[in-house]
Amino acid sequence: MAQQYSAEFKMEAVKRIERTGEAISKVAADLGVNKNTMHGWVKRYREKPFSPFPGSGKLSPDDENIRKLEREIRELREENEILKKAAAYFAKNQK
Repeated sequence: MAQQYSAEFKMEAVKRIERTGEAISKVAADLGVNKNTMHGWVKRYREKPFSPFPGSGKLSPDDENIRKLEREIRELREENEILKKAAAYFAKNQK
């Protein structure tokens, strides 16, 4: 099973790399973290410095908004398909 690290631990590790300029592999070895995992943390931090590690099951505000909009689009498409079928049914019965 994969090791779980707290958001605070991840932030401190990434800040150490950013602050000192140490190599990611060295910091990873010092902390006992896989270097690929550490690379992922640094990448995430550089992409979203204000909320890189939102936590288990939590989304960043942007990701949450995207998910909400995608759900709304899916629902509107379903409603549109239902209306198309209803229109076709009523048009067929008017002949």
